[in-house]
Amino acid sequence: MDSVRSDRRGTGPRIPLALKILIAGGFGVGKTTLVGSVSEIRPLQTEEVLTDAGIDTDDLTGVEAKNTTTVAMDFGRITINSDLQVYLFGTPGQDRFWFLWDELSFGALGAVVLADTRRLADCFPSVDYFEQRGTPFVVGVNCFEGAQRFSPDSVRTALDLDPEVPVVLCDARDRQSGKAVLVSLVEYVASRRGHPVPAY
Repeated sequence: MDSVRSDRRGTGPRIPLALKILIAGGFGVGKTTLVGSVSEIRPLQTEEVLTDAGIDTDDLTGVEAKNTTTVAMDFGRITINSDLQVYLFGTPGQDRFWFLWDELSFGALGAVVLADTRRLADCFPSVDYFEQRGTPFVVGVNCFEGAQRFSPDSVRTALDLDPEVPVVLCDARDRQSGKAVLVSLVEYVASRRGHPVPAY
């Protein structure tokens, strides 16, 4: 890591605490876009061009203009201060890459499940995955242009979420909007653990 410093005893370098957050959701929901918009470094992306070979497996309904897909993960980083860094791991959206999820989720603080109200059912597998593993998550409703807007409570009801799970409207393209979703996740995790909410 690039922000090491001496510890309080002066005995050597101190490596910042790293928090791992997953960005999950269905195919074409904006995971790569969110990681790219909030990352302070050029994000690592494993995008590949969609080909005719995936016609029978990739449902492009509602995202017909999409021509690439994540085949492994996206990776980005945010430095909060000299002692804290956040690592973002965007998961692949298609079912055939789900074998990667267990590896990516290992050690994660929590997850953001991105949702597109035009294809809301696509985020059900992500919600189920984190619920079954007891991983804290928030739902970020990516508000696409031209899509009908729904209130967070309406989305919560449609997804049958527990009342305490945060639902946040966002624009994955906007850095501040993306950061607000991440902050809501950290605050949610802190509240679940009975810790004071950190200042940002």
